[in-house]
Amino acid sequence: MSDASDPPRADEPPVPRTRRAAGESRRAVEPQDSGPHLQAHLRAARSELENQVAQAKADFEEANERIKERTGRDLILAILIALAIGVVLLGSLLFVKWAFVVFALAAALLAVFEFGRALRTSGRRVDVVPQLVAATVVVVSAYFVSSWLLWVVLFVALAFVVVWRLVAQMAAHDGRVYSAVIGDVVIAAFLQLYVAFLAALCVVLLSQERGEWWVLAFIIVAVASDTGAYVAGISFGKHPMAPRISPKKTWEGFAGATLAAILAGVLVGLFMLGLPWWLGAVFGIVILGTATAGDLGESMIKRDLGIKDMSSWLPGHGGVLDRLDSILLSAVGALALYYFFTPLVAS
Repeated sequence: MSDASDPPRADEPPVPRTRRAAGESRRAVEPQDSGPHLQAHLRAARSELENQVAQAKADFEEANERIKERTGRDLILAILIALAIGVVLLGSLLFVKWAFVVFALAAALLAVFEFGRALRTSGRRVDVVPQLVAATVVVVSAYFVSSWLLWVVLFVALAFVVVWRLVAQMAAHDGRVYSAVIGDVVIAAFLQLYVAFLAALCVVLLSQERGEWWVLAFIIVAVASDTGAYVAGISFGKHPMAPRISPKKTWEGFAGATLAAILAGVLVGLFMLGLPWWLGAVFGIVILGTATAGDLGESMIKRDLGIKDMSSWLPGHGGVLDRLDSILLSAVGALALYYFFTPLVAS
């Protein structure tokens, strides 16, 4: 290979010096010019990407504001908190079964506390500390004692909170009228039955053979029902379902909840519970009914108390009980279906 400075061979025509100099000049300039051109291209691509990201962010925030205006919920925070709760739930159920008892107890105690505080704000007399003690005993006992003994524990817990309220009222000497005292006693028992006992039934289901899968399955169906109702209600909702109880719930949302619950029920039945598809569909329909009833029941309680949410502890969701309303009552349906379906599948 000859160098550019070597003289031309005899069989090659001589290259003019000026043309050689121009070629060398172009080769020297081209590498220098490619740097600025590449940088300009990268800057343009980055600027276009930033514009697209900014536009997507603006569109998402606009959609989020529309949803927030219609539902009063912050979609971004709601999704993040739901994901965090879901991770903790899955970890407790799939890896350390008894850890779900701690999760259920914490949720039940927070729900009892915020419900008791809401009742006290409305003028009711609620003894929060005794309620928390009784709820702890009921929920924890559900995992360790037999089913019939749990009823004994529940009876003792109810007697404890009722007697405490009566003694506290007698010690107060504040002239509270008889009807108000009776109302306080009924509410004291209702707190235990509504929150602690229903949470305990969920723990009872957990304690059964493969119970962790049944707990996870009914929670998935309840969440799918709630999500289906939310999406369909936001997208198509026009006809109120129960305007006096919950004005934002629509029949279109209920249709979305039905489809989501049945689909989720079939899937969890086939792949988690070992049920035929039609039993999975029945599972979805039953959980749909209990979840809807629980949601409407808690909405009725909040309307009676004159509040929108039980608390603001979970941004984008409301309070803990606002997230448990459909779960608590669904524990009853799931436990009943476990006792009913297990012999059918085993046979």
